[in-house]
Amino acid sequence: MGGLDDLPLNSATRSTYVCLLDELGEHRKARLAYDQGALEIMAPYFGHEWLNRLLADIITALAFGKHLSIEQAGSTTFRREDMARGFEADSSCYVGNQVVAMRGRERIDLQVDLPPTLVVEIDLTHPSLDKFPIYAALGVTEVWRYDGQHMWFYRLGSQGYAPVETNAVLPGITTQDIERFIETGRDTGRQVLFDEVRAWASR
Repeated sequence: MGGLDDLPLNSATRSTYVCLLDELGEHRKARLAYDQGALEIMAPYFGHEWLNRLLADIITALAFGKHLSIEQAGSTTFRREDMARGFEADSSCYVGNQVVAMRGRERIDLQVDLPPTLVVEIDLTHPSLDKFPIYAALGVTEVWRYDGQHMWFYRLGSQGYAPVETNAVLPGITTQDIERFIETGRDTGRQVLFDEVRAWASR
């Protein structure tokens, strides 16, 4: 995970994880990930969140430009109690046909509902690779990682996630495209960037 204060716990019970979610409440700033006893708690800082929001805007603009339905799910808690796994990504979203299937949902139950199509992790201080088994077990199609300079795409296959240059969620978009948009966003207003990315994607 990519925040300033990452706290790993390697012997937390599932009930401890659930109690923490309940006690901290839905409006907490910390994000939790749980994988069969391993619990990680992250408190993101401004630079991390700025990049996180910028990437969410870029992804939305690309989807709009390609005329794809998209629903941002942010840091929604996704969990399967029967698997003893759960996560709260930096960002997540549903894209394409999955949007229709999730329309109108207020709560997500992964025993009956779909996992997010795409998860984004901002890895400024700690790599999120240890969370990939959680994402794979819960069926997330793609994971994007950004470390402040470089972007990586990972696609779920039969052996877990494998790095790819172009992704299937937003066809034709490369890691270099995303890196370029982020650098533009550092010097450009958010609305200007959104309009530029959407126009570029619709060509």
